[in-house]
Parts: sequence; C-alpha cells; structure tokens
Amino acid sequence: MKMKKTLFAITAAMVLSVTVSAQTNDSVIKPFLNIEQLPNETYYLPAPPSEGDILFAGDALRYQWGKSLRDSIRGKQAVADANSTLQYMFEYFAPSFGLLISEKETPEIWKLVTSTIADGGYCIRRGKNKYLRRRPYVYFNDPTPVPEKEEKSRNTGSYPSGHTSCGWICALMLVELNPDNQDEILKAGYEYGESRVIVGFHYQSDVDAARVAASAAFARLHADEAFLKQLKKAKKELSKILSDKR
Repeated sequence: MKMKKTLFAITAAMVLSVTVSAQTNDSVIKPFLNIEQLPNETYYLPAPPSEGDILFAGDALRYQWGKSLRDSIRGKQAVADANSTLQYMFEYFAPSFGLLISEKETPEIWKLVTSTIADGGYCIRRGKNKYLRRRPYVYFNDPTPVPEKEEKSRNTGSYPSGHTSCGWICALMLVELNPDNQDEILKAGYEYGESRVIVGFHYQSDVDAARVAASAAFARLHADEAFLKQLKKAKKELSKILSDKR
C-alpha cells in the first residue's frame, strides 16, 4: 500500500542523545554489521586530494561557496543539520518520508533505521583513521557557524564525512520503505551532506566519498540475514500503520 506524502501526526517520539556520526554509541544502538564485514572504503576509494592537487583547488572553491551561504536561510539550515542525534535526523526526514519515526510508536521501523544508520557511521571509520585529513576550518584557520563543535572535531579526520554517510544511508533506507517519496527523501539526504560543506566541517570530496561508502554499505546490508529479517518486520509495521490511517 502506498504511503501518503503528508506527515502523519505521530507524537511522543523519544528524545535520544545517541549520535549517528562515526562515533555512534554502539552500547545503545547496534549496527547489523561489524567493521570487518563492511566494504573497506580505503581499498576502493581514492585518498583525499592533497594540497597542490587540482581536485583540492575544487574543494577550496566549494569551501568558499559554503562560506558565502552562511548568512542565508540555507546557511541556518546547515547549522541546524550539525545536530547528529537520532531525534534530529528523524525529525529532519519526517516531512519527506511522511512519517515521524520513534522507538515508542514505530519500534520495528526505528530498530531497522537506527541500526542501518549505525552501519553508516562505521562504514567510513577506516578512512577517517587512515587519512586523518584536516578539516577545512582547521586548514583555513577560520571560525565556523557551529563554534561549540569546533574543539571536539578539531583533531578528527575529515575524509570521509560521518554526518554524510549516516544521512545518506538513512535516506536510502527510507526510500526502500517508501519508494513513492523517493525524490523528496533523496533530496533531503543530499542536502544533509551539503550542509557539512556550508558550515566548513567537511570538504566536498569528503561528502562525495561518504555517499559512495554509504551506498556500498547499504548494498552489503542486503546480504545480511538479520537486516533482511528486520526489514520484513519494518515493512509489516508500516503496512499496518497505513491501513490504520485509512
């Protein structure tokens, strides 16, 4: 049954402090796969562009593009998107997905999507640890519009982007659940990653690589029995929700 494109009024979503970046709290949210089972992004992705590389020049231009938007409505959205909690992500995708996911109201969908997001966080960890690329705001010695997050991220790797990999794999998962809204969901997922360029925490190449890594991880999930089992439960729960809304 097709899901309506309007937001369903599901309330009382649980507020979570679990982050969905590469530092996902796996004592609370368990990924379906361990790091060894996920595709190794350091094998199939190139190293990040280095200074003097023409690709780095492109990254620098996109950094300036992002800075130019910071005082705009889009820039304010990018600041909001720096929030990496599950609660924020579910609220962010709710208009495009057509449903506010919560542990209380949609437990099977919640379990599927949160664990998938956790895989999205893990799928870029080896690249971050291997390359330890300096973040743009560190390299250019610029302030960001999210100053409270600068110190914590200062010495962490920029490539690939953990925010982007989590947001993109979430978008792919939501499209599989609700293909009728695929364009709206993918647009939201794409813009979530671009927000990282606008606030200066990631280069464009970090974001682009993260989308590839997340797509690879999502493909691998479909060979995992636990994922497929939970996907079936989530689809059944969604079907019941839609039936009850008729």
